[in-house]
Amino acid sequence: MATFVNNLRLKEITTGDEDGTWGTSTNTNLELITDGFSYGTKQMSADANETFTMPDATADATRGFYLKITSASSLTGTRVVTLGPNTVSKVWLIENATTGSQIITIKQGSGGSVDIANGSKFMVITDGAGAGAAVINANPTETGVGDVTLNGVQTLTNKTLTSPVLGGTTTSASGNIVLSPATQIVEVKGNGSSVEGQIKLNCHANTHGQTVKAQPHSASATNTMLLPLGANSTLVSEVGTATLTNKTIAAASNTLTGVAVLGANTFTALQTEAAGADIASATAVNLTAATGNIVVITGTTTSTSFTMTAGQQMILIADAAWPLTFNATTMNIVGGVSYTCAAGDRLYVTKDDNDVIRVSVFKQDGTAVVAAAAGISAGLSIALAMVMGF
Repeated sequence: MATFVNNLRLKEITTGDEDGTWGTSTNTNLELITDGFSYGTKQMSADANETFTMPDATADATRGFYLKITSASSLTGTRVVTLGPNTVSKVWLIENATTGSQIITIKQGSGGSVDIANGSKFMVITDGAGAGAAVINANPTETGVGDVTLNGVQTLTNKTLTSPVLGGTTTSASGNIVLSPATQIVEVKGNGSSVEGQIKLNCHANTHGQTVKAQPHSASATNTMLLPLGANSTLVSEVGTATLTNKTIAAASNTLTGVAVLGANTFTALQTEAAGADIASATAVNLTAATGNIVVITGTTTSTSFTMTAGQQMILIADAAWPLTFNATTMNIVGGVSYTCAAGDRLYVTKDDNDVIRVSVFKQDGTAVVAAAAGISAGLSIALAMVMGF
C-alpha cells in the first residue's frame, strides 16, 4: 500500500502496486518534486491565525520553495502561520506580503518560531520533529562584500558600510552619504578623537521635515552637516555649537536660542528683545548674568560699577532711588557726574571695544541730568551786556 511519509508528501509506491497506473503516479511525483523548487502564493483567509498543510500527492503552493503569504483582509495584529504537517523537514523562503503592516509568526509545532516583518523575506527551516517541531531562522549572514538590502528595522553593531546607499540615492564622489527621502532622521556619532563625519541632505520645500542630530563621541570629533533645508526643518545641536552660514530664516515662528549670528544681518520686521528677570542693586552689578536686554533694577544700594561683555547693550529701569557713582571706565555717566536715579528713570548702558561702560540716563520727569554751569551763564550775560553797550 502506498504511503506519504516523505518531506514533499510524494506517493511512495510499494513493490507490486500501481499496476497499470505506475507511470501516472511517477509522473505526478516528478512534477511535485519540481514544485519543491518553485514559487507559490498562499492567502490567509481572515484576520486570524492560519494553518497551511502540504497535501498528499496533490499540487499546492505550500510545497513551493519560495512561499509568498498574503491576506484576504487587513491584519490588525501579529498572526501565526503554521506549516503542516509537523513531520515535514523542509527549507522555505517566505515573504510576508500581508496587508495591515503586521508581523507574521511562522511555526510548525510547539518548538521555536520565526517572526517575519511585513514586507520582509526570511529563509526558514522546519525540522519536522512532530508535535515539538521547530522553525529555524536560516537567513544567511552577510560577511563578505556586495550589495545588501535591509528591509524593516535593522540594528547594525560595529559594522563598516562602504559607499552606502540610503533612501534610494547614491553617495557623492567623496563618499559622503546623500539622503533624499521626504522624511529622514539621521544620527551620526564619532567613535574616536580624530573621527570626522559628513552628511548631506537634499531636501525640498515641500518635504515633511528634516531632523539632523550631530553627536560627536568626543570633544575633538567633528561632524559637518551640509543642509539645504526646506520648510519645517529642524537643526538640533546635541554637542557643541551649530553654525548657520548664509541662511535665511523667514518664518516668524523660527526661534534661535543661544545662537551667535555672525556677519552682517538685515532685520526686515519688528524685533522683540527679551525682558529679563529683575536684578538687585549692588556695589558691582553683574549684567552678564541678565536673562534679557531690558531689566528692572531693584533696591537702593549704591552702585559704583557694572560688569558687561564688550558689545553688550541693555536698558535698565530703576525701581526705587538708586545711587550711581561716576567712574571713567566702569560707570561712565554722560555728563561726567554721579547721579541718584528716581523710580522709573531709564538707563541705556553699553560696553565699547575699549572696555568702557557708558551710561546714558533718561529721567522719568523729563529734566536734564546735568544743569548748565553757573560760569557759562555769567559769561553769556557779560557778552550780551557788551553787545548792548552797557
